Amino acid sequence: MQDKEIHGIKQRIRSLVCNNIDLSREISDEEVRQMIQAFMKEELQGNYYSIRQKEEIAGWVFASIRKLDVLQDLVEDEQISEIMINGPEQIFVEKKGSIIQLDKRFDSKERLEDVIQQIVSGVNRTVNESSPIVDARLENGSRVNIVLSPPAINGPIVTIRRFPECAITMDKLIELDSISPQAATFLEHAVKRGANIFISGGTGSGKTTFLNALARFIPGDERIITIEDSAELQIRGIANLIRLETRNSIAEGCKEITIRDLIKSALRMRPDRIIVGEVRGDEAIDMLQAFNTGHDGSLSTGHANSAQDMLYRLETMVLMGLDIPLPAVRRQISSGIDILVHLARMQDKSRRVVEIYEVMDLEENEIVLHPLFLRKRNESGEDKNKGSVAPLIKVGTVKKIYKLKEE
Repeated sequence: MQDKEIHGIKQRIRSLVCNNIDLSREISDEEVRQMIQAFMKEELQGNYYSIRQKEEIAGWVFASIRKLDVLQDLVEDEQISEIMINGPEQIFVEKKGSIIQLDKRFDSKERLEDVIQQIVSGVNRTVNESSPIVDARLENGSRVNIVLSPPAINGPIVTIRRFPECAITMDKLIELDSISPQAATFLEHAVKRGANIFISGGTGSGKTTFLNALARFIPGDERIITIEDSAELQIRGIANLIRLETRNSIAEGCKEITIRDLIKSALRMRPDRIIVGEVRGDEAIDMLQAFNTGHDGSLSTGHANSAQDMLYRLETMVLMGLDIPLPAVRRQISSGIDILVHLARMQDKSRRVVEIYEVMDLEENEIVLHPLFLRKRNESGEDKNKGSVAPLIKVGTVKKIYKLKEE
């Protein structure tokens, strides 16, 4: 049977089911499946279809009605880390570090928009022409960014960052050579002793994955508050865990709730540590206030091309929210952040820790970074055992942070 025929059968059965669903009451998934089977029996009567073809038809119809249509198989594929939809006819995925275009497509722009509304409504968010950009998440924790027209010229744009079903541990990162055993042991010690750690890196460098791995070292008897734009952290082993998520303002008049609002509220909730998923703007000042007001062991991340660049970006973000002298901003940063970890995505598509610094005090009004671990190449520019990827080696010991000084 030709693919075109199968596609036509799928469309007819989907229309029959949708037209016969009783919208006046809640319909369970099992009821939908039963309706699909009933209409399939009528539609396919008198012709032979293999079990595989029947399963394909039933699965597609169910996914198109109750799940994410052609995206459902992709979000369930553990080998896919990113899904990129550029309008209804172009779907790309990142798989094992390579980006490939699929032959899948949505039937129409309207069908893609239906799926988008299904995604955002699931997390109580709104996206439309008047508010065309939104961040959301899927049930499995995947991060979703959506851009509609007018900004999106070639149709609705959806980008889905898929995270592993089971959060990657530090042991796994060591196995992948993302970090050295010595550096991992140092950071474990730093987390348990309550050092404030900031993780920087470019897009797709693995900041959230690394933050999840670090958070596993937090003692289980502490009260932890996580603050995110879209909840995606996978904190395990903490009973007293509070998860907070921002909210967009919507047409009904609900007030927008920002990361700044959530940080201020979290400070009144008696946290031992505060974890801010990512700082992008003027909320940086509130994050630093949390780091500087006795919440030792707090964690956060931010976008930057290097550890030094992250300091400059933090300065800029703080100045977006407050009109205060730059030296005062730098004092807040140097006193609030103890350890700065920088990650990068390498040429071989791997994600690795490339720099770990201790954040020192000011010298001549400049924040000093004291290197602890760096990836250094040998004289030929390559590591003998790892090709073009240099090893992460220890280059110094802590000087300022008394709780981490080696005895």
